[in-house]
Amino acid sequence: MLMLEAIVLCLVFGALTHAQKGECTEKRNCPIHLYFTIDTSETIALQESPPGALVESIKEFTRQFVNRLEDEEIQSAVKISWNIGGLHFSQNQSVFSPIQPKTRFIDALMAINYFGKGTYIDCALRKTSEEMLKAPSEDTPLRFAVVITDGHATGEKCHGIGLSARDAHEKGIRMFVVAASTNIEETVLKEIASSPASVFRSNFMAVDLTQGTPIIQTSTIDRIVKTMKHLAFVDCYNVSCLETKGQAGPKGHRGQKGAKGDNGEPGLKGERGRPGDPGIEGPIGQPGTKGEPGPKGEKGEIGTQGKKGVAGVPGRNGTDGQKGKIGRIGAPGCKGDPGDRGPDGHPGDVGQRGPPGTDGEKGDPGRPGRAGPPGAAGDPGANGERGSPGSPGNPGTKGNPGLTGRPGKRGEEGRRGDYGPKGEPGLDGSKGPKGEMGPEGQRGKPGVDGDKGAKGDAGLPGPRGKAGSPGGPGTIGTPGDPGDVGPRGEPGAQGPKGDPGRPGFSYAGPRGDPGEKGEKGKSGPRGSRGDCGQKGDPGNKGTPGEPGEPGPTGEPGQRGPRGTPGSDGGPGPEGDPGLTECDVMNYIRETCGCCDCEKRCGALDIVFVIDSSESVGLTNFTLEKNFVINTINRLGSFAKDPMSETGTRVGVVQYSHSGTFQAIRLNDSKIDSVTAFKEAVKKLEWIAGGTWTPSALKFAYDNLIRDSRRAKASVSVVVITDGRFDPRDDDTLLTYLCKDPNVDVSAIGIGDMFEQIEENESLQSIACQKEGRVMGMRRFADLVAEEFIDQIETVLCPDPVIVCPDLPCKSEPAVAGCVQRPVDVIFMLDGSERMGPENHRRAKEFIENVAQLLTLAEGPDDDNKARLALLQFGSAGDHREEFPLTHNLTVILNSLEAVNYLDSSSALGSAIIYAVNNVVIRQTRRFVRPHAEVAFVFITDGITSTDQLEEGVTAMKRVEGVPTVIALGSDINAEVLHKVSLGDSSAIFRGDDFSVLRKPTFLDRFIRWIC
Repeated sequence: MLMLEAIVLCLVFGALTHAQKGECTEKRNCPIHLYFTIDTSETIALQESPPGALVESIKEFTRQFVNRLEDEEIQSAVKISWNIGGLHFSQNQSVFSPIQPKTRFIDALMAINYFGKGTYIDCALRKTSEEMLKAPSEDTPLRFAVVITDGHATGEKCHGIGLSARDAHEKGIRMFVVAASTNIEETVLKEIASSPASVFRSNFMAVDLTQGTPIIQTSTIDRIVKTMKHLAFVDCYNVSCLETKGQAGPKGHRGQKGAKGDNGEPGLKGERGRPGDPGIEGPIGQPGTKGEPGPKGEKGEIGTQGKKGVAGVPGRNGTDGQKGKIGRIGAPGCKGDPGDRGPDGHPGDVGQRGPPGTDGEKGDPGRPGRAGPPGAAGDPGANGERGSPGSPGNPGTKGNPGLTGRPGKRGEEGRRGDYGPKGEPGLDGSKGPKGEMGPEGQRGKPGVDGDKGAKGDAGLPGPRGKAGSPGGPGTIGTPGDPGDVGPRGEPGAQGPKGDPGRPGFSYAGPRGDPGEKGEKGKSGPRGSRGDCGQKGDPGNKGTPGEPGEPGPTGEPGQRGPRGTPGSDGGPGPEGDPGLTECDVMNYIRETCGCCDCEKRCGALDIVFVIDSSESVGLTNFTLEKNFVINTINRLGSFAKDPMSETGTRVGVVQYSHSGTFQAIRLNDSKIDSVTAFKEAVKKLEWIAGGTWTPSALKFAYDNLIRDSRRAKASVSVVVITDGRFDPRDDDTLLTYLCKDPNVDVSAIGIGDMFEQIEENESLQSIACQKEGRVMGMRRFADLVAEEFIDQIETVLCPDPVIVCPDLPCKSEPAVAGCVQRPVDVIFMLDGSERMGPENHRRAKEFIENVAQLLTLAEGPDDDNKARLALLQFGSAGDHREEFPLTHNLTVILNSLEAVNYLDSSSALGSAIIYAVNNVVIRQTRRFVRPHAEVAFVFITDGITSTDQLEEGVTAMKRVEGVPTVIALGSDINAEVLHKVSLGDSSAIFRGDDFSVLRKPTFLDRFIRWIC
């Protein structure tokens, strides 16, 4: 019996052992679903020439990847099988292959055509999860995804990249991330990859473009396939059949500290904690440092005209105060509202009608009139025969003392002679002509005052002789004693109108004698009694207060009786010359923006075609819009009515891929001002799609130009693009605008790729092969540079017309051109490093404009009009006379073109001395004309070496130089400028920057000042 039980137990044990061995030898099936998510947006498609070449290389990478995948057994324990699917994406997603065997997958893969639009990675990840989870399978498969992208996302429409990736990870999808090429956004790629990123984003790259030709990175394929097989074996292999429970082993040694793991997933939001106890009140902090001043804002639009204010209550008449000093001329105020009608004056007493008077005797001769302007000098006549001396006449009656004559003009100062021994006082001799200026001698000792001669008796007047022929101009004699008032002479012929003088200086005149004290006015009416208040409690008796302020002046009394007319007063002192109406209007033009002259370009239709594709980017698209706005600001008068035959109309087409074109039309009735146009441009939003440039050109002509153009308007189109257009577009449309000969096209290419010949040919085709109509730049920021805006302004409006407002003095020329007096202008141009090459160029342009506006002398012997010279100064001894004083405009313009920027330090004092000794005088020879004003025009900020500055100013005074200073910018040395301008602040022309030199108002004001 026992033997039988033992046999049965052995049989059962053997059966169990055989069953366990069969389980361990059985191979485990391990199905793997692999999904490829391929980016075919514009940033991928246009990285390599021709467009779409990189997409083809990625397809080849994927094909080689799939061909490496074979169903196989791993260590004779796990049998893996592959099923593969995929999608490609841009702005949308397209599933090109469901999860299926690899042969059918490859056929579907090679049929992909890229989208070439925006990049929305988060939507592609969610579509990947959806497709993988709905794929049928007998067993639960392992799910792997390979995402091939550059990480440059246009936007996030599907809850964001990070959240979409975490959702896929939580659903068991392990994501490998492969960079399409070297131009990537690594942060985004690591955000997509599963954890740890060192495994699933291990610098994987599909195609290497750095060698000039695309190289498929097979090493990336090998590493990913090896990793997937290892993970499949770990997950699918079951070793429970070999497990036999043994004795517990000895406790092992403590292992080394493990490597730091990746950041964990964020935990769930915790419950709200209890409020903390209030902390101890801290000390009062120190005041913070002053922040940096913010950037200067753009000039705002002109505000609407304010409503008329309510009329104020008329105030009381005040007492007459003492006459104050004459104040400085203030800036003209805005035109005020009409005041209320004043009260009627008191009627005067009616006088009695007097008896008719008898005819009076002939009156005494009137006062002599003011001397008229001197007439033109006549030719010297022949000397007449000497008349016989007349018999002495009877002594005439002494006339009334004449009026004190006006002081004559100060004569020119002669050179100081050598001091001789003191002689006897001689008779006053006639003053000799002014000699040439000699070298300045040493100052002599003051001489002893001579005795004053006695005044001689007045001689008897002789009879009037016959009029002799007019003699030649005599030398200026010494002023004689004032004679008796003679009879009034015949009025002379009116002389020619003189040049307008400079504005006079408003110095305060002497204070007048105080007037007689007026009679005391009657006291004003007593006010009505106020309401009675409540009786207060009796207060304590206070101390006597200080004397109160005098009460207000009463109302003026009634007008007194008319007084007897007083005797005529003597003539008062000559008053200061006031500002003429023209002077006031000139000041208003300089200070009031509404009085600026306006540029008009005639009837002009402009269409901007701007790139709004994904590769441009939001920041660069904003720069494109700013370029459009800045350009329109330069083009003057805007058409207020789209149907008007005059003014400028502007349209805009922003383009991306087909069907996404947006436009601001030329005939839009809502665009009736520059402000309305700016608002419309600012509202344009970045499309972020593909680049269909040829179709955009056709759209611009068919929808904006062809049917809405004006008959007399010039049509210009400006096309801006950053790269190659999509090859699926019709390249024959590149010359679509060229079919109309009346359309002028300019093409602006941005980026390095336009240096390639084939891409430059595309731009030439857009610009109709016209020379000078293709412009290239490396960065979008160059679009808004002042120099480029100047260039575009010249292209769009080559012949502007400057129209100034209809203001008084319009009958006078806009610029007085120094016609009737000689002026020698010496420009002193700062060539120091502070000036900078761009400001130096603008200064030369300003001198050129002055030369073209001034009326230059007609020849070297012309004693009127203007001549110019230019000296560029740097450090001491580093000064250049770019051209001497000349009247030749061709010499001036050619010399200006040849001027090179010194880029040196600044020594203004030695520069003035150099100009005096080389431009004004050279080796005792004077190069300025005898009667010409020597005008020194300094273009500098005054920051210079002060060595020899005093000597230079003294030398300028010695040659009677008249300074004018043009100081632009905020960083200036006001002390130096004040010294160089000889203390005349009105001779200093200021401006915010060198762009003010181009304003017509500034140029007009400068030339009026010089002339």
